[in-house]
Amino acid sequence: MSTRAHDIVLFGATGFTGTLVAEYLARYAPKDLRWALAGRSRDKLEGVRRGLAAIDPRLEDMPLLVADGHDAASLDALVPQATVVCTTVGPFARHGRKLASACARHGTHYCDITGEVPFVRASIDENHERAIATGARIVHCCGFDSIPFDLGVHMLFSRAAEEGKKLAWVKGFAGAMKGGFSGGTVASMVAIMEDLTKDPSLRRVLGNPYALDPDPKRRGPDGRDQSGVRFDEDLQRWTAPFLMASVNTRVVRRSNALLDGAYGPRFRYAEAQSFRRGPKGLLAATLTTAGLAGMAAALMLPPARKLLADRVLPKPGEGPSKEQRERGYFEVRLVGETEADDASRPLRLTGRVEGRSDPGYGETAKMLGESALCLALNGGALPARHGVLTPASSMGMVLVERLRRAGMTFECDLA
Repeated sequence: MSTRAHDIVLFGATGFTGTLVAEYLARYAPKDLRWALAGRSRDKLEGVRRGLAAIDPRLEDMPLLVADGHDAASLDALVPQATVVCTTVGPFARHGRKLASACARHGTHYCDITGEVPFVRASIDENHERAIATGARIVHCCGFDSIPFDLGVHMLFSRAAEEGKKLAWVKGFAGAMKGGFSGGTVASMVAIMEDLTKDPSLRRVLGNPYALDPDPKRRGPDGRDQSGVRFDEDLQRWTAPFLMASVNTRVVRRSNALLDGAYGPRFRYAEAQSFRRGPKGLLAATLTTAGLAGMAAALMLPPARKLLADRVLPKPGEGPSKEQRERGYFEVRLVGETEADDASRPLRLTGRVEGRSDPGYGETAKMLGESALCLALNGGALPARHGVLTPASSMGMVLVERLRRAGMTFECDLA
C-alpha cells in the first residue's frame, strides 16, 4: 500500500462529523501525512478545504476526490488510491455498504463510526472472507460506539494476561456524560426503526447477543441486554439500560471471538448506564429507563417518528456548537474478574475510560481520526489479522496508546 497516492482518504468530509474529523487531522496528524478529502460535491469539499487551510496553510492545495457512495464505478476509482478510507457517511445501511465492499475488494483498510448492528452484520457476511484474501482491515464502530467499551475491555484483558489470567466476566458502565445529538445520529436511529418496520426479521438480529460473532447462531453465557432498573453490587450504584449497549456488547463479543476466545472460554460481558447509589440515583435510573422506553415506542410509530425527525430532533448536518462540544465529556467504568483456579482466588480488575469533550462529536472525531492514523501509519505494529474486524481485534493496545497520547484516559488497576 506504500505506493498508493494517499495514506488516508476522508469520505464524507462535508458532513457535520466529517468536518470535525478533517479539522482533527489538520491539527494533529503528522505534517507529512498524505491525505485527501472525498465526497459528492466538489464545491462543498472546497469549502471544507478553505477551513482547513485556516488551520494549516499547507492544506490549501490538498487533493479533493469526487465520488458517490451509491456509484460503484466512482468508488472503484477512488478506493485503490488510498491506504485507508475513513468514512462518516451514514446511515451506513443506506449509504455505506458499497464503500465497505469496495475497500474489501481492493485491499484498502477502512474505518467508520457506525452504531448500526444490521449494517455490521451485513458487512461481515459480504466482506469478511474477501477482505482476508486481499489483506484489508475493515473496522467498524470506531467512534463512541464502540471504542471506549471495546478497548476498555481489551485493556482489562491485557492487564489480566500480565498476571497469567483469563477473564471470567466484565461489566461496562456508561457514567457521567455531557453531549448532544447530531442530525446524522438521529437519521441512523430513524433508519433502523424504519427498516425494522419493513423487515421484522431484523428483530432477531437486534435481539441476538451474538449477532456479530462469526457464527451468529452460537450459544453462549450472555443473555439479553439489561431492560430495567437494577442495583449493581459490583459497582455499588443504581443502573439503567444504556442506549448503545445493543451495539457495544456485540462488538466486545466479536472481539473475543476473533481473538480465538483469548479473553476467556466462558467470558461474559454486560453493559448499563450508572447513577448514584442513593435515592437520587434510583430516581435518575428510573426516569432514564422510562425515557428510553418512551423514545423506542415513539420511533416505532411512523407518525411519531416523522414528528420527532421533522420538528423535534436535529436534522442531518446539524449538531452541537463548538462551545457545547468543548463543555462535553464522558466517563466509562469497567469492573471485571479473572477466572478462578485451584491455586489462587480470582483477581478483581477495575478500568476507567474518559474523554474531555462531547462524546459523540469531539471525542468521536478524535477516535476515528486516530483509528485512521493507526491503520495508515502503525501497520507493522498491528496483528497480522484481516477481514471485518473490531477496534480491539485489529488495533488493540496500539490504538489505546495513540488515544492516551491524544488526551483520552485509559486506566486499569487490580482492585
